[in-house]
This record gives sequence, C-alpha cells and structure tokens, in this order.
Amino acid sequence: MQPHYLQNFVQSTFNALTTNKVRGATLVVSGDGRYYSKEAIQIIIKMAAANGVRRIWVGQNGLLSTPAVSAVIRERVGVDGSKASGAFILTASHNPGGPHEDFGIKYNMENGGPAPEGITDKIYEDTKTINEYLIAEDLPDLDIAAIGVTSFGGPEGQFDVEIFDSASDYVKLMKSIFDFESLRNLLSSPSFLFCFDALHGVGGAYAKPIFVEELGAQESSLLNCTPKEDFGGGHPDPNLTYVKELVARMGLGKSNSQGEPPEFGAAADGDADRNMVLGKRFFVTPSDSVAIIAANAVESIPFFSSGLKGVARSMPTSTALDVVAKHLKLKFFEVPTGWKFFGNLMDAGLCSICGEESFGTEHL
Repeated sequence: MQPHYLQNFVQSTFNALTTNKVRGATLVVSGDGRYYSKEAIQIIIKMAAANGVRRIWVGQNGLLSTPAVSAVIRERVGVDGSKASGAFILTASHNPGGPHEDFGIKYNMENGGPAPEGITDKIYEDTKTINEYLIAEDLPDLDIAAIGVTSFGGPEGQFDVEIFDSASDYVKLMKSIFDFESLRNLLSSPSFLFCFDALHGVGGAYAKPIFVEELGAQESSLLNCTPKEDFGGGHPDPNLTYVKELVARMGLGKSNSQGEPPEFGAAADGDADRNMVLGKRFFVTPSDSVAIIAANAVESIPFFSSGLKGVARSMPTSTALDVVAKHLKLKFFEVPTGWKFFGNLMDAGLCSICGEESFGTEHL
C-alpha cells in the first residue's frame, strides 16, 4: 500500500460526512482480520480522536463480520446510552489476504448498510484534492485483544476506545430472528450431520459460539474456523473451486473415501457476508438458495412470521426468486449488482429478503 493511502481515504470519509456523524459520535472499527488490519485499526483510532470522534468500538482482536458490524451499528447500546453512527469495515470481501494480496476498507452508515452513492461520490471527490489529514500521533497503540474501555483526555475532550466481544451482539440478534430451539434439536441430533467451513475468515469467530455452544453441533463439524491474516494461504471465496475440503466432505469430490457425507454443508467468505450451501452430494446455486429462503421464510423464520414486505435480486441472478414472488404475491424488484441498491429498498420498507449471483443473501 502506498504511504498515507489509508490515512487519505479515512480523512476523506470524515470530510464527506456531516459534522454530527463525526464530532462527538460513536464509530465502529473492525474487519475480517486480514493482513494489515491490526495496523489499520490503530491508525483509524488515532485519526478518529484527532477528528473529534467521542468513542470507538472495536470487536475483540479487531474481528467483526460485515453482518455483525451492521448488527452492532443498529442494535448495540453503550453503557452511557451511546449508539454508533457508522463504521469503518476492514475487508476485501472474498479476495485473498497477505503481504502481497488484497486489503480493503469500506464505510457503513447509521442504518447498518453501505454508504450510498451521495457519500461515496463525496469521498472520491475529496480524495482528489486532500492535502492533509488529522491524526493524534501521541496516542499509544491499544491492545485490541483485551476486552475493556480505555479513556483518554485531550483538547477535543474525553475519547474512549472500547474493545468488546465480537460475537455477543450478533448471537443475540440471531436468536431474535431464528428458532434456535428447533435448530438446536436438529443440529444436536446424531442422525443429522452438519458441516461449516469458515475458510479461515472472520466467520470462524462466530462458528463455535453459534453452532456448538448455542445449537449443540459437534466441534468436529467446523472446518477452518480459526481466523488468519492470510486465510491459511487460501482464497476465501465460497465456491466449488476454492472450498475443496468441504466439497470433498459433502461427497461432491472425485473420491467418496471420507464416508457418508453430512446432510447439510455451508461455507462463508472472508468477511462472512457471502455463503455457499451444499446438500449431500449436491450443490445449491445461490440463485436457488435465496428463492428457497423466501419461499419458506414465513413458516420457518419467526422474524418473518407476520409476512414479507417484498423480495429482490440482482440482474444477473436467475429468475427462481421471480417465480416465488409471483406464487406468494409478493412485491418483486430487480436491481443492478451492488448491495447499496438492496439497502435503498430495505430503507424504504419495500424488501425483506434479497440475494445476488455472487453467493450473497440478506434479510431485514
């Protein structure tokens, strides 16, 4: 990365936001744990202090999945009643990580979704003219592995950095959406074999708390669930090409020497906002998976028991969801590729479930 590149982007983001979203605000800073994330978090903390941010929330070890960041922004309340107004997410999604691989950063707004075009355009324009950035260089680096609050005084007033458990807020939200009792009965049953592959991405930080501790699955059902800066040297893209270990275990490989495959398998990408679903000896395309979820949501997911507002898909995604929407008499939307377009529909209260061709699904 070029010198000061990260700093210029972060400062341009601060410059593009309205003053009340920066000065005195609470921001989240975390990501998928890829190479350079820990250094970037320290830089952003110091820049936030210099720009008048009141407090920073960081997931333990700098780890928060992209869906978990959204949950933290929307659901988490600080001990003083504070709420986050946005987040810097350090991820390059499904791209590889390491000293010679990809690093990325994006900004999410107070609704938990990606910054809209009006903000990203301002950020871009600012990057073309920026000639300085603010940073509190005297602020010490923090131990982001230790849960707790560190407070600093300064000319801008008190500045707090809180390190919190990466999984707790997300687990709480999931329990309010899904029927954990029914899922526990299924996953803890010896007759139902299950397998999840985190590809050494941030999804591994949630696998044991959810699948093992909450739902009773065997820990042996988890693959590659230790987050690593280089994703274990692999490519954290959940598809049949890169998820070879899970594919083999599910009986889709050339050899079935591993015994009887599990009934259900899934994998997540680096920041755990994309997923691949497999059944015993078969692959579920993402176009079908979002349609299946929508078709069964009202009966199977308590959060949707009162009905769906509508469904949406990206233009390259197949028309399976269209058929479901027509059958269930739901509002249906087709949008260009890009999650910000789904976010616009959700903010307008028009869409409950959406999905796209690159193994992504989302619900509101």
